[in-house]
Amino acid sequence: MTDPVLGTAIYIILWWLAFFCLLPVGAHSLEETRNPGGLGQERGAPVAPKLGQKALWAAGLAGVVWAIVQAMIAFDVFAIRG
Repeated sequence: MTDPVLGTAIYIILWWLAFFCLLPVGAHSLEETRNPGGLGQERGAPVAPKLGQKALWAAGLAGVVWAIVQAMIAFDVFAIRG
């Protein structure tokens, strides 16, 4: 196993990566929905970004990838330790 601080850092990096990859999923702008009632809003801004739901999905995805990375480190897949 890795150091807990290193494991936490790996998880945080994986979470951010997953979160940014999930941001465009399901996002629709005012222009795409043909909603003319969006006065005062940027035309490209998403109507309902669902950031909380995407953060939870990113946490799950990062957890799965983190477990795979930890297993690869534990079994020394890349023969890093000599």
